[in-house]
Amino acid sequence: MAVERLQKILSNAGIASRRVAEEMILAGRVSVNGVQIETLGARADPEIDEVMVDGVPVLKGRYRYFALHKPAGFVTTARDDLGRETVLDLVPIGEIQLHPVGRLDLESEGLVILTSDGHLTDLLTHPRYEVEKEYLVGLDAMPAKRDMERLVRGIEDSGERLRAVSAREAAAPPKPMDVEIDFDDVEDDEEDDEQVTIVEPRPEPNAWLILTLKEGKNREIRRMMAAIGRDVLALRRIRIGPLLLGTLSSGAFREISPEEVDALYAAAGGKDRNSK
Repeated sequence: MAVERLQKILSNAGIASRRVAEEMILAGRVSVNGVQIETLGARADPEIDEVMVDGVPVLKGRYRYFALHKPAGFVTTARDDLGRETVLDLVPIGEIQLHPVGRLDLESEGLVILTSDGHLTDLLTHPRYEVEKEYLVGLDAMPAKRDMERLVRGIEDSGERLRAVSAREAAAPPKPMDVEIDFDDVEDDEEDDEQVTIVEPRPEPNAWLILTLKEGKNREIRRMMAAIGRDVLALRRIRIGPLLLGTLSSGAFREISPEEVDALYAAAGGKDRNSK
């Protein structure tokens, strides 16, 4: 695509009229490839250059965004040196270079965002933007009231302060969480020596909590629960900012709508693509 004036790019993208776009440029709200532009006349190639308004990419259409319900047993990385299955193995969409936004433990499940948009990834994962993540946690027993208060007040562990924004009792989910049962396929053949491998299911949780976090330190929920003497038997992320896991089944994925992408940007303090 040909190089164009910035105000034309902004106008064609539906951000603002050319006159308003010029005002945005003069106000220093527009950048190209990370360089702030404050004078009129600057040009860019929409196919190559990263044009942003208030830190939000103008042409989000060049990126892809997916919501995945990660099952337990998958690694939340783009690749794994040990050869384990990763979340990208669950989203076979060709040659698009996706990466997961943040991480979930190997044994945890729930909502994972996969995208090619590195800027949104930074916004959703950096602690300073304080984007909330919500988790449904199955425990061996309900914590005492004083322990629930400790979760919100904060717990010191290994030199870090672990703290939930909120912690509340929840009802058991209507559908069972993933359980670790693995039946190898066995044919009814006398010459087939393959055996069935069965992994005993985890105990059923006796209590459920919904925890809301902002920072998401390494294995934070499991460490917090261990500190108050509770065992985590199931852990599912059900929300990232405004994006909900909803009824997405385990192992399934869907494309995130443009409106949802805008809402994710807004949750991290950015403006949506229609901001003037």
